[in-house]
Amino acid sequence: MKLRYCRRWGPHRISYHLGVPRSTVGRVLARYQMPLLAHLDQSTGLPVRKPKPVRYEAAAPGDLVHVDIKKLGRIPDGGGWRAFGRDSAQHRRNGVASTRAKRAGAPSSRGYVFLHHAVDDHSRLAYSEQLPDERKETAADFWHRARAFFATAGITVRAVMTDNGACYRSHAFAVALGEGVKHRRTRPYRPQTNGKVERFNRTLVSEWAYAEVYLSDQARSATYADWLHDYNHHRPHTGIGGLTPSDRVHNLTGNYI
Repeated sequence: MKLRYCRRWGPHRISYHLGVPRSTVGRVLARYQMPLLAHLDQSTGLPVRKPKPVRYEAAAPGDLVHVDIKKLGRIPDGGGWRAFGRDSAQHRRNGVASTRAKRAGAPSSRGYVFLHHAVDDHSRLAYSEQLPDERKETAADFWHRARAFFATAGITVRAVMTDNGACYRSHAFAVALGEGVKHRRTRPYRPQTNGKVERFNRTLVSEWAYAEVYLSDQARSATYADWLHDYNHHRPHTGIGGLTPSDRVHNLTGNYI
């Protein structure tokens, strides 16, 4: 214990110095509840108590809606490198086809699709569309449809949170929000401020975008509506006690089953 406290040695070095198994050193340190070296102040050797992050949640549906855009790489026809590997013949053919299309001035099957999201903070109810770009007009039009979706579910949106992207700082988006909706912006370089929609992005990447092997972008896109329905109505969310978003929005269940 003295070696750990005074010299701040790790289990491997203590094990070598004392000639005892590494596992024994680990059990002794755990028995005395010694903190990890990463949790110690480097100058004093004392544990650093890190405050727990403050987790907030809007009191009611519509009090705050998180809006964001997720840029997702398109899948070339026949499948991409995730399906066949980076050095596969299919991957090389896709690269050659993309290069020829650029030289000929023709549209390529590569590129990106832009997923525009609106996620209610209280219920986690999500509205999302796959759109071709992230221009201000596209973002503004998306918000009109998202607000109509929430209104159909009986939710009146009172505030919207976005990052500081150009489309969200535009006059077009401000007009789309209207006077009755407060626009909040995240702190620069602090995406966790918009945490609910960032969590939604991680979920769709792991459970939809790359959860299966798709042989074309059209094949993947065709499954998005069903996945989004499952997310809103059937997937339990640990952040809301195992409920689904529809459980927290009373007017939604009867309309969208």
